[in-house]
Amino acid sequence: MTALLARLHSLPGAFLLAQGPKRWALAFAAGAFAVLALPPYGHLAALFVSLPVLVWLLDGAAGASGRLSGGRRLRAGFAIGWWFGFGYFLAGLWWIGLAFLVEADRFAWMIPFAVTLLPAGLALFHGLALALATRFWPERWTRIAVLAGMLSLSDWLRGHVLTGFPWNAFGYATAEILPLAQLGSLFGVYGTGALLLVLAAAPGLLVDGRRSGVAGLALALCGVGTAFVWGQVRLNGTEGLVDPTISVRVIQPSIAQSEKWKPENRLPIFRSYLGLSSSARGDADLPATRRVYVWPESAFPFLLTQEPEAIAEIDGLLEKDEILITGAIRAERNPDGVNYYNSIYVISDGGTIVDAYDKVRLVPFGEYLPLADVLETLGLRALVNAPNPFRAGYAHTVLGSGGLPAFLPLICYEVIFPQVPGEVGSRPKWLVNLTNDAWFGDTAGPYQHFAQARFRAIEQGLPLVRSANTGISAVVDAYGRPVEILAPFVTGAIETALPAALEPTVYARYGDLSYLAILLIFTAIFTLGRFNLSSRHN
Repeated sequence: MTALLARLHSLPGAFLLAQGPKRWALAFAAGAFAVLALPPYGHLAALFVSLPVLVWLLDGAAGASGRLSGGRRLRAGFAIGWWFGFGYFLAGLWWIGLAFLVEADRFAWMIPFAVTLLPAGLALFHGLALALATRFWPERWTRIAVLAGMLSLSDWLRGHVLTGFPWNAFGYATAEILPLAQLGSLFGVYGTGALLLVLAAAPGLLVDGRRSGVAGLALALCGVGTAFVWGQVRLNGTEGLVDPTISVRVIQPSIAQSEKWKPENRLPIFRSYLGLSSSARGDADLPATRRVYVWPESAFPFLLTQEPEAIAEIDGLLEKDEILITGAIRAERNPDGVNYYNSIYVISDGGTIVDAYDKVRLVPFGEYLPLADVLETLGLRALVNAPNPFRAGYAHTVLGSGGLPAFLPLICYEVIFPQVPGEVGSRPKWLVNLTNDAWFGDTAGPYQHFAQARFRAIEQGLPLVRSANTGISAVVDAYGRPVEILAPFVTGAIETALPAALEPTVYARYGDLSYLAILLIFTAIFTLGRFNLSSRHN
């Protein structure tokens, strides 16, 4: 053991002494390597390699004896953070470029800008976080709490500043290890990320000597082990809990985005939904008294309310007391023209639209163009094929018409925002996520999206029903376990009883206050560490 620790202790020297471009390259590589901890890879150990590297790079930038001035520390820390973030987001979000190939003749020229500028912008959050971390970088073990607190805070800010984009927050590295992911029920994804980061950074203490190295490794192992055991205990004996009054039939048509809006495909696409829905009948012995069909985002390649024949065929599909929840584009006329909304319709037997929801959080550059007056002059346009940019809905709301248990509708990437369930006035019984990930092909993107949707179920203690055009479609229980699932690019339907809702979790009750408590603990650790160090010097 002593020999192993001695070898490990000698490893960080190259990182501590790295300067300039070499330091930036190492930070970039560490960020890109950290993505292996995220879905679909799920190699959590990658984070326990990349975070110690980050600790050692910051040790070198801060200067063990305070050689660097405050301004130089800030600049050095910002550069390390930005390059780490750029590597992390470039490796984690490169697949966004595939969306520009759906209509390659119009949008392919934008791929280099989309693939590099978005990661470069998101990396600013990590850059600012590590600039502050380096400015106050302590010489003792408390620096791992500083690093974890600052990086997790950058995730939180990224999820709230402007429209917010919390994709691939560090907490999602637990998504492939379900017992660890149960931490989300206590602390949410940001708090889970903060705890994971401090544990992953702990092996960085190897440079502090044998005692600190042993303590760091012990903290990492014991922390992960304790969280895993607690999560496993939480999961034990909870399988098979269902709401006996509802069954759901989720449809996955697997329609290529390039084919969806061709006029000759309108009727075949619509009929494929009807056929898949009918074929799901009677395949399972379910105790439910109400059946609900769930179709994906913008299911119809036309405006449903302007097609009475389509509504009549939906009426023919729905038997007494059955309900269809479907995505659709909604048009609303006004004195200045027509507004278009990305919406969800709730349709009862009789073909009556009994409830609707308009998407609140639109995808920038996808569904609308920020600063449209300026960017359109440069030839930029929103990707989604609509006569006009979509309008945002007024507010998130819970739907419950048609006799259904109240559910929270989440269209596409609205499900990645942990704060959304807390923005509605009443607690729903389940979550419904309709999406169309066909834009991104067979890449990591749809897997990352599904993992984030599952995390909302864990945080809230609510089942999730998800219909995705090309996958991943699933019914997920309130612990984040898929009860039924369809793999990407499989055409089919799944049918199961609706999993039961739990009592509100700690996170559902208090939201990010539990995450704030973690940050306050980190702050107290840092403050006490500085106080003790000052006392020794005096």
